[in-house]
Amino acid sequence: MEQSAQQATQLDHLASAPAPGGSSPFAAFGMPGLGGPAPAAAPEPRPILELDGEEREDELDALSDWVDDFLLPVYGAEVTTAAPWCLQWQEHDDVVAWLHALWLAYQQHKDPEAGMSGLLVWHRDFLTHAVAAIRAPGGPLSACMTSPERPAHRILPGPPPSARTEKATATDADPAGTGEAYELTA
Repeated sequence: MEQSAQQATQLDHLASAPAPGGSSPFAAFGMPGLGGPAPAAAPEPRPILELDGEEREDELDALSDWVDDFLLPVYGAEVTTAAPWCLQWQEHDDVVAWLHALWLAYQQHKDPEAGMSGLLVWHRDFLTHAVAAIRAPGGPLSACMTSPERPAHRILPGPPPSARTEKATATDADPAGTGEAYELTA
């Protein structure tokens, strides 16, 4: 009988409305309380190459601050032929994409919710691979600065369009289907 009375008391307590200003019993799970407003969802990060105009410029400015003030002083290492760098890295879209992804991962893994090993995971899973890809001897910066005494910047040409793209372009240029491409003149 005593056990039934205790259970009835617990059920009454659980069924009662929460105290005003009290925390949600579900807060530890990231859930709103009964009848409370849902927490605002954080905006989803978008890859920098998908951004346009002022939004892209603002993101590139913030990324540049992180690269110049944190990444390079700590992880920049010496510039050599084995580890080139470019003072104009913001003009290399592939480097911008790599560094932006690395920065987003850094922000996620330095957050307290990532736990005490969050930054170790960032080092192991993101930093090492990204820096190796960006600064590889044959990587996107290989035609740029390989010695601090000789600053250089050159965008390497990308591969030509695929055969399928070439065929579609030729078909668009030859709508009659004669097999001969022609040029439009002004």
